Amino acid sequence: MDAGFFFERAVRSLDRHRYDKAVKYFRLAMELEPDNPVNYCNLAGILSELGRFEESNEVLGKVLDEVDPGLYECLFYMANNAANMGDLELAEDYLLEYLTMDPSGEYAEEAEDMLYMLAEEMGRPPKEVVPAGLPPYMMKHEEARAYLEEGRFLQAIRLLREIIEEHPEFLAARNNLALAYYYTGELQEAMNLIEQVLKIDPNNLHALCNLAVLSHHTGETEKNEGIIEMLKKLVPFHQEHTYKLATTLGILGEHHVAYELFVRLIKLDGVHEPSLYHYAAVAAWNSGRYERARYFWKKAAAIHSESEVPVFYLEHMDEWLQMEEIPKVYYHYQLPFEEQFLRFESGNDSSELLQQIKTNPLIRSSFFWALGRGDRETKLHVLRLLGWIADDEVRSLLKSFIEQDEDQDLREVALFLLRQIEAATSGRKNEKEPAERGKWQEVLHCCLENIPGRSRQLQEAIERLWAAWMTHSPEQVTTVRKVEGWAAALEYLAAKYHGFALTQKEVAEKYQVSLSTVSRHAKILEPMAKKCFS
Repeated sequence: MDAGFFFERAVRSLDRHRYDKAVKYFRLAMELEPDNPVNYCNLAGILSELGRFEESNEVLGKVLDEVDPGLYECLFYMANNAANMGDLELAEDYLLEYLTMDPSGEYAEEAEDMLYMLAEEMGRPPKEVVPAGLPPYMMKHEEARAYLEEGRFLQAIRLLREIIEEHPEFLAARNNLALAYYYTGELQEAMNLIEQVLKIDPNNLHALCNLAVLSHHTGETEKNEGIIEMLKKLVPFHQEHTYKLATTLGILGEHHVAYELFVRLIKLDGVHEPSLYHYAAVAAWNSGRYERARYFWKKAAAIHSESEVPVFYLEHMDEWLQMEEIPKVYYHYQLPFEEQFLRFESGNDSSELLQQIKTNPLIRSSFFWALGRGDRETKLHVLRLLGWIADDEVRSLLKSFIEQDEDQDLREVALFLLRQIEAATSGRKNEKEPAERGKWQEVLHCCLENIPGRSRQLQEAIERLWAAWMTHSPEQVTTVRKVEGWAAALEYLAAKYHGFALTQKEVAEKYQVSLSTVSRHAKILEPMAKKCFS
């Protein structure tokens, strides 16, 4: 009985819907012909059909590692399995690797379509495929660019520094490192790099645009105006340069010039990204061309029907036009920050918004700026959001924040979040696992959303008590059974120690929990409340 025999038995089992038998026979065929990749792919296919996607990917990975490293279509199959498991970023990585290794492969067209679908799900533009055969330092540069696009600025900075040390003549790395420093609020570092680039190449458009934005932020009015006047006279030949110039001038308030440049890009042949129509709409709106703005937002909505961005602006246009002072719109293809945070705090579509917060570089950049320059309330708000993201980039940011001369309560919140992330990444099964971390984040969120009419003093007291409790009593994290019970106890104690008239019975009714639950949790929390508020 050879491999062909078991293959026939497997196919017969499939026809009879005996999938367990089919898996068994495909495995036997694979064992008898361990060098035949077809047997592996057959087994992976049936495992995928059965919903055993992880097992399927293990089999496909063995094909690429041991049997036939050139069978690149396995990467496409693995991408589909990853997508079915809900790991969209891993699916994207497999697709990018497949298109890099086999750009004209059998599934190239499907892979490109899938990249766009995944990008839409993740709320950002699709990543670009890195051509195979690039020198190692350029491959590293492409990796750093990907980090920038994902908002992983600290990782991008590390790679770009390495590239510059090895290849100081590679100006693109200096320009991107300047951007990374700008996004993290390190303005002087960014300025130094831009000046280095312009010293080598005085006409470098990317450096000039970056210098214009940076001098605008640092308040160097005279320098900024001179650069803007020079940029307005440029007529770029390459589309990429036109896009960069249009976006820069728009950000700097030169909306009329930006509008002409965006329209020029739209008139070029080819399928355009919805973001380009959005930028054209923003430039049109900010320059008083309101009906043209409506036209471009409708075009963006038609291309990207699942996006909320053009729909949001189309719905609010007429309302804004009735205002005494018509508001300006920002050049970002996303909902306004205020709208995103409002939806996140209210719990509407929180999973989708959380994914956008995790992957949107502009939002992640705002975290760096807020922690460096924001007020106490803003910093606390950002720290709470960082607790939901909990990746390596956030861990580095929290470590840096703790080492700074900050408010002790804020540092305690950051320390608690850092401990959670480090425990989760180390794999320890304790109170800081993601599920329990989420429970305690929910306690604070539940409490704060139930006091919209109260004073800011009470909200700050609740946040302070929560931070102190989580930092100094980590062993209690596992005790959360009902979020509302702990939220009620938090509000009761914060009100008690700040002169608000509120009884345990009232908060029990408000949060729909028993009076004994509130009393029990309040008794546990009270020693910490005395320590916090005495």
